[in-house]
Amino acid sequence: MPTPPPTRPAVFRRSRVLIVGCGDVGLRVARLLAGRLRVIALSSQPARRPQLRAAGLRPLLGDLDDPASLGRLAGLAPRLLHLAPPPGQGEDDPRTAALLRALGRRGGLHTAVYGSTTGVYGDAGGAFFDETRPLRPASDRARRRVAAEQRLRDWSRQRGVALARLRIPGIYALDREGGDPRERVARGSPVLQRQDDVHTNHIHADDLARACLRALFLGRKPRALHISDDGQLPMGDHFDAVAERCGLPRPPRLSRAEAQARLSPMTMSFLSESRRLDNGRMKRELRLKLRYPTVLDALPPAAGG
Repeated sequence: MPTPPPTRPAVFRRSRVLIVGCGDVGLRVARLLAGRLRVIALSSQPARRPQLRAAGLRPLLGDLDDPASLGRLAGLAPRLLHLAPPPGQGEDDPRTAALLRALGRRGGLHTAVYGSTTGVYGDAGGAFFDETRPLRPASDRARRRVAAEQRLRDWSRQRGVALARLRIPGIYALDREGGDPRERVARGSPVLQRQDDVHTNHIHADDLARACLRALFLGRKPRALHISDDGQLPMGDHFDAVAERCGLPRPPRLSRAEAQARLSPMTMSFLSESRRLDNGRMKRELRLKLRYPTVLDALPPAAGG
């Protein structure tokens, strides 16, 4: 288990972290913090309390869709990890607005980390770029994230809170539900033929959790950071590499026209955006050395390979 970024031991022991949206990644962050400081997890589901307690967290009932339930958040912790997604419709994120109103009733918060998405850039035509690229969201899903980022940035500047906006691509891990790349290949899910293919980006869930942890303790000013691995392959080649490593058939290739006829609108929205992320700021400012620089570093070789 990695040691958290250095800080004064007495302060670290007394400190607290509030996690809002404590799913798979939040639980991975909590495991990194176990025994080091107190972690509070906001949850709208009473049935999750035993799971959260078993992970060493203190559950706190509250629902971002019910602002009246958030009254206990103010002044609760000096560090916030906000991983809750926006609602599934509209171009705004009222959940983040409700959270910030609740937190603003009292001071005490000095660092906030928000899990955003690389979808805020829209289609970049495969360009390689850093965090200074203008945001051009092409879907309501991405516009909701842009709205949340803007609201958080304005709020942090008004209150002098350090803010890290983590722009996160596709998350994977062999033990993540729905996030094992071998399962997608084994299902035979198609990819685009090379002349139509797009560049996608990825991050292992454990590296993402480590980035969240470091952002909580190394953040000093409002910053956007790409939390992405070093992989630069087009999507089809990425899954070809997974197939070869695991001894599975390569995924079938479709033309874009064939994909539009066969795949869901949601899937096609991901196949309509192509970008390559510069992760240098993450490595420099968070001092993060990736454990899984590419997906092949996370995959065991095929039996007998």
